[in-house]
Amino acid sequence: MMETTRPIYVWGQRVQAAADLFNDGSYPEHPVEALLAQSGDAGEIVQIGKHTDSGTFVYMVEFAQNRVVGCLEPELMPFESNGGAL
Repeated sequence: MMETTRPIYVWGQRVQAAADLFNDGSYPEHPVEALLAQSGDAGEIVQIGKHTDSGTFVYMVEFAQNRVVGCLEPELMPFESNGGAL
């Protein structure tokens, strides 16, 4: 039987970037390697997906200025009120 894993974060949860997030080429409106979110920037999870082959959760996080960025669990941490602002 396959083991079922659950995402660490949930839809609607406020999170913040655990590190600077750069464009890996999947954000076409900005150049590759452009800074999309700075470490500590706050955002809200607006969608959760799962990579079919690897089983890795991918979180769509809306940061400031309606910028939605796909993030992996290690790139996020729970929102702290003394952290970034949305």
